[in-house]
Amino acid sequence: MKNVLVTGGGGFLGKAIVTQLLVHNIGVTSFSRRRYPALEQMGVHQIQGDLADASAVMAAVQSVDTVFHVAAMPGVWGPYDAYFSVNVTGTRHVIEACRYWGEKQLVYTSSPSVVFDDCDMENVDESVPYPDTYLAPYPETKAMAEKLVRQAAHQGLSAIILRPHLIWGPEDNHLFPRIIKRAGRLKMVGKTDDLVDTIYVDNAAFAHILAAQKLEENPALSGRIYFISQDEPVSKWEMTNAFLKAADLPPVTGHVSPKVAYAAGWFFECFYNLFGIQKEPPMTRFVARELATSHWFDITRAKTELGYHPKISTKDGLIRLEQWFSQKK
Repeated sequence: MKNVLVTGGGGFLGKAIVTQLLVHNIGVTSFSRRRYPALEQMGVHQIQGDLADASAVMAAVQSVDTVFHVAAMPGVWGPYDAYFSVNVTGTRHVIEACRYWGEKQLVYTSSPSVVFDDCDMENVDESVPYPDTYLAPYPETKAMAEKLVRQAAHQGLSAIILRPHLIWGPEDNHLFPRIIKRAGRLKMVGKTDDLVDTIYVDNAAFAHILAAQKLEENPALSGRIYFISQDEPVSKWEMTNAFLKAADLPPVTGHVSPKVAYAAGWFFECFYNLFGIQKEPPMTRFVARELATSHWFDITRAKTELGYHPKISTKDGLIRLEQWFSQKK
């Protein structure tokens, strides 16, 4: 691994991967829709382009040996076509470019949500099947993209799939801000002691680089899927309150039943779709199900095959998050 391309290199996880690659003196190119001043300051070569543009992706992949395909359309609300264009079509273009130029290896960032079946997932491993239906376009299109990567690996592409769960840390522009924005209005849904896995952003980046290194050393790992996490499941409400504490905000104390949350999600989805409201509803069915269930995973495969162990503990990560947020205010 000498020259790499990181799609979404200016994003939360992408930037963390870029930063760690630079420490290893690896040549890095970022492919994103816009330019990032922070990457310029780091001396990273940037290519502006859209994953939906096959020719742009083809040109970006030509001169690298490894692709970290991190870019995706996240979130729980939005037009299906937009999710499909980025998450499925974009991934297909990355795969096609890797195949066309040959001798490329791909590390694909997936999500545990691709196997979420609306029920508790407790200590499940990578053998858990995909569900028959999905409640939101994000997990559905990420599952479609993951299947494309798996198929490509079976057809000869050197590729590994990682499933990080609830990435957080300094510069988080998704999970942490969502919680902070809803401070004072959040309600606990269902049980208060159900567990979830999370992963600190630098640990997620570390796992990606390990995956590329191990794939290079052992091509037989191609096609493998790995859950990655902090390896210490926590109560989702305990973690939520830890985030609020880091932002010097009061904890969540209110409570609603899973049935009420799901009904509210159904109502808001119908109302927002009926009137063409683009912003995210206060609740969706997918979020209601996620909040009411456990999600934690057996990461034995990542530990034994990749040598992955979290370098930064949840406790230390929360200290770093609090310091970052206090400096940001």
